[in-house]
Amino acid sequence: MSDAPFHVFIVAGEESGDQLGATLIKALKQRLGGDLIVSGVGGRAMTEQGLQSIFDMDEIAVMGVTAVIPRLPKILKRINETAKAAIAAKPDALVIIDSPDFTHRVARKVKTAMPNLPVIDYVCPSVWAWRPGRASKMRTYVDHVLALLPFEPQALKELNGPATTYVGHPLATRIIKQDQRLETDTRKTLLVLPGSRSGEIKRLLPIFQQTLQKLTSVRDDIDIVIPAVPHLEATIRSTVSQWPLPVRIASGEDEKKAAFNKASAALAASGTVCLELGLANIPMLATYKLDPIASKLRFLMTTWSTNLVNLIIDYPIVPEYIDVDLHPGKLYRALNRLLDDTPERHTQLEAFKVLREKMALEEGVSSDEKAADIIMQLTTKSRSS
Repeated sequence: MSDAPFHVFIVAGEESGDQLGATLIKALKQRLGGDLIVSGVGGRAMTEQGLQSIFDMDEIAVMGVTAVIPRLPKILKRINETAKAAIAAKPDALVIIDSPDFTHRVARKVKTAMPNLPVIDYVCPSVWAWRPGRASKMRTYVDHVLALLPFEPQALKELNGPATTYVGHPLATRIIKQDQRLETDTRKTLLVLPGSRSGEIKRLLPIFQQTLQKLTSVRDDIDIVIPAVPHLEATIRSTVSQWPLPVRIASGEDEKKAAFNKASAALAASGTVCLELGLANIPMLATYKLDPIASKLRFLMTTWSTNLVNLIIDYPIVPEYIDVDLHPGKLYRALNRLLDDTPERHTQLEAFKVLREKMALEEGVSSDEKAADIIMQLTTKSRSS
């Protein structure tokens, strides 16, 4: 076994990956003490854990075809720079986190130059949802996938992908406790979650406004709360200030947690937040409005649902309203049912018990700790040789 410090090169491409990278570094530190070197690409959270990013992660944190195309030359340049830096660093392991259009290109280049280097993909790409052929191609440059969703190991196996282990989702280790207060509260809190990207909120907020106007016209017992991500809070505040109905903005993590703990139901953009709502025991409607280019490519989708709760439970529990189905009349009627003591509400609440059971890890183990242990196991052989 080498006496040199353990060196891991981590590449994250957006904020969620930066958060995962930060908790992973922290877990590795707990196991190795000061015997750890971290390099790569990350954001504020990973920097706070000691990473010196080779460039600002925000340069590559773009989503959607229309956003990527203008910045493609710079992104390609950063892919080459990152791969060269990883090869020069001669780390014990390369960990790529999400953002597959960037991180996987880096991994391919590094694996070609260093075929014996363990490459770990933290967050399984959505090969089970679209472009399934990517799974088998990953075998040439990824040694192991750390999956956040419990159905992904089997999905990768069926698609002839790399070895995969379910390490748990960070949300599952910090479930927000949700009390049932339908019988005692005179008012109900409705969460409105229009997404974490500017394009999403621009497409969804006008439809949400119409929905909420219809809903508040038939009932007066609702408090509407929008938990706003920091980089979009000003935009959301400016938009809803023009609405002819009262809306409260929940700013910061503490206010968001308080709002989740009090919520009776939610109207949300489809995404990870729906998983968070399910784990928090909050009945919801899932919505999404694609940009024009993505809408034309929707036929490439191979999954039967876009909602993570439905996919994990393996049954269409959460109603989904996408594109042409995204009608205020449909939304407000469905929301009205979820806010009261109805079969629709009870069906979701019962299903959320199954969701928590499926996502649970062994007691006392967190997702980042399990990920760190697997990474260290995978690198033992290469360090010993």
